[in-house]
Amino acid sequence: MDRVDPHAGRNQEFSSYNNGENSEVARRRIVQASGTRGLSGTRTTEDEELLNRPVPPSPQAQAPELAAFTHTDPWRVLRIQGEFVNGIDALAEVGAGVAIFGSARFGEDNPFYADARGLGAKLAEAGFAVITGGGPGLMEAANRGAYEAGGISVGCNIELPFEQSENRYTTLSIDFRYFFVRKTMFVKYANGFVIFPGGFGTLDELFEALTLVQTRKISRFPIVLFGSAYWSGLLDWIKGTQLVHGAISAEDLNLLIVTDSIDEARDVIVDCYNTRCWTTWKKSEGAKLDADPPGAPATAIDPAKSDAQ
Repeated sequence: MDRVDPHAGRNQEFSSYNNGENSEVARRRIVQASGTRGLSGTRTTEDEELLNRPVPPSPQAQAPELAAFTHTDPWRVLRIQGEFVNGIDALAEVGAGVAIFGSARFGEDNPFYADARGLGAKLAEAGFAVITGGGPGLMEAANRGAYEAGGISVGCNIELPFEQSENRYTTLSIDFRYFFVRKTMFVKYANGFVIFPGGFGTLDELFEALTLVQTRKISRFPIVLFGSAYWSGLLDWIKGTQLVHGAISAEDLNLLIVTDSIDEARDVIVDCYNTRCWTTWKKSEGAKLDADPPGAPATAIDPAKSDAQ
């Protein structure tokens, strides 16, 4: 009687599943666990690789050179991922929210401080969480108003070499190392932006919001410029230079509202939340330029324009 090879069938299976790979090689590859060989010849496990670490040749309590890997790009990517997870986890339960921006350099003696504080209170009373950069100045003022009104007051702090220090008027405070992660949180969890007078950082938030609305990366939401005198020069340039040269269309300004009234700023946010900005649009810079209204039909004067569809 011929002897039957007990492994014959399995060899054929390994061959078919490995595109003709030698069955014995395939078997060794599948059976052999991952890991490397330690000094004693024994295999190290993944737990050991994680928990063991290099140490100085002689005892010393601090060894900065061992932390060099935390400054590499792969490690930064992991840190960025962690910031996204931490930010989303912290803000996941925020409902309706409004992001308020403004200068960190304007203290209580600046008239805009009282305005930002008053608006923070009015928005909290209207049911909105107030979200700021968490720092001093007008950010503190907005947080303070919401805090004193018993509302949700959120501070998204950023690591800076100067200026930024956490204000004490927040009910939820989150720290960020990276600007773009922090900015994502503002956009994701806000139903509108209110832009008080400020510097480059404030302008950065303004134009990022305008760009995201223009390119339809986010749903349209109101962008309120508070302080008409402060913003008049910028608006003159936008209309007199960008619009005249065709770099933007009038529809790109459809939800940009300028006001000096905290009541009107609050009403704009409430209207857009409840009626998709139909009333607010009539007060916008776009409407002043005879722009097609948001959601205009394909029969609009120029249906290819960004906001006229």
